[in-house]
Amino acid sequence: MENTTQQEIARRRTFAIISHPDAGKTTLTEKLLFLGGAIHKAGEVKGKAGSKAAMSDWMSMEQERGISITSSVMQIEHKGLHINLLDTPGHKDFSEDTYRTLTAADSAVMLLDVAKGVEAQTKKLYEVCRYRKLPIFSFINKLDRDGKVPLELLDEVESTLNMSCYPVTWPLGIGGTFKGLYHRHTKEFHWYQIKDGELLSEVYQLSGPEDKKLEEIVDDQGLIEQFREDLELLEVALGEFSEEDFLTGKVSPLTWGSAKYLFGVDLFLDLFADYAPAPQPRDGGNGPVDPQDKDFTGFVFKVQANMDKRHRDRVAFIRICSGKFERGMKVQNTRLGREVRLAYANQLMAQDRETVDIAYAGDIVGINDTGNFLVGDSVSTGKKVKYPQLPRFSPELFAKIRKRDMSKRKQLEKGLSQMSEEGTIQLFYDPFIGIQDPVIGVVGELQFEVLLHRLKEEYNLELELQRSSFSVARWPRTKEDVAYEGDIKGNMTTLVDTHGEKVVLLDKEWDLQWAERENPDVIFAKSIEPQR
Repeated sequence: MENTTQQEIARRRTFAIISHPDAGKTTLTEKLLFLGGAIHKAGEVKGKAGSKAAMSDWMSMEQERGISITSSVMQIEHKGLHINLLDTPGHKDFSEDTYRTLTAADSAVMLLDVAKGVEAQTKKLYEVCRYRKLPIFSFINKLDRDGKVPLELLDEVESTLNMSCYPVTWPLGIGGTFKGLYHRHTKEFHWYQIKDGELLSEVYQLSGPEDKKLEEIVDDQGLIEQFREDLELLEVALGEFSEEDFLTGKVSPLTWGSAKYLFGVDLFLDLFADYAPAPQPRDGGNGPVDPQDKDFTGFVFKVQANMDKRHRDRVAFIRICSGKFERGMKVQNTRLGREVRLAYANQLMAQDRETVDIAYAGDIVGINDTGNFLVGDSVSTGKKVKYPQLPRFSPELFAKIRKRDMSKRKQLEKGLSQMSEEGTIQLFYDPFIGIQDPVIGVVGELQFEVLLHRLKEEYNLELELQRSSFSVARWPRTKEDVAYEGDIKGNMTTLVDTHGEKVVLLDKEWDLQWAERENPDVIFAKSIEPQR
């Protein structure tokens, strides 16, 4: 019997993985795809020559550097659920892309390195999740390596993030002494061993951690005693797991494992399937929009150009918030105030795509776009909706293009404009001169590398950057949060951004502090929501 729209929406789960770089996020993504049957061979993030590249790292620079630069969207089926997995860049230079992707998720998985614990980028991304009240799962990775004492690491997570953790699994040993994982709910002990590069595993049903069968499985009494002491302390300190506290972001169910060797990844996936929330109501501008509403609504959280360089394509990623998507349907673009047709739609496995005819609230669809969509656009088939805009943040590094071949001026303008619309860079220019010679702003150094790499790869442009002395960008606003149109005192350059908003660029923080003192009626905003 064919599922109804309501049933299809109810089985959707959409989540993002957040972590500090090198915590193993892309490896975990690959193994989840492998367990979900989406791929038949997990790719190596930093493999030997000739090894398969990680599925979620599709851009050539990602494969060369072994890092995630773009957000990827992938799907798996597990326990009757249709799971949308959003892999995000871990590097701080791409935090805006990660922020936008988190707006499309209904829950998040925080990935931690057992040896390093809570790192700077993890903390920042966790704060974004808390601000959005996203339910968070925690996965402590790399148990195959030596790391921090489990109870100390648990205390570090709770004290650093001010978040309660509820360990669902617990390790017996770490690194060279690792023997397996105990599941506190099922009372199963999952024994693991790597022999000749192959994973050996066995599941033993215990009556509890005191079960003498454990001595038959693990030949290390000291390890077993420490394991039992840890669990006894946990039982005293923790009460029952509260699903309500999890859904409101107060407590995080925590599991342990090694994505590299598949230790505990299946246990995490089962836990996720048991507790992850289905699509939730979202603010549509005139009140909450229920996912089960019959009208189709959604918003664009990402635009990516040239995923297929042969066709110079442009894909707008839409998070469906309510109703049912049907290929070829006409929708109202709130920003444009007119109808557009969603004729060519895909569901994506990183850069690989498959034409999709139907999708439901909670799903992500990639729309082949000819320039109708920008990040933050809202779309609907019924009453007008306006989902919350996605803010832009202040760049910290600035430059101009130094070498320009005038015969390729149009290619350069197209490339810069495209990457600005994606949110990869920001452009600022003199409104009297136009976009021909813009100041380019980025959050981090790696974004400049990506810019030059993509201009060469996708537009055949060999370019160099001339660094600017600017280090601060601010949007002048009134106390009523509208653009300030008057004169502003201070040592600054006044330009406009690609949304037509006035922006001031300053050399130093000291210049900003002086300007704030001299212009008490002006708010120098560090981030801004586009006024559309």
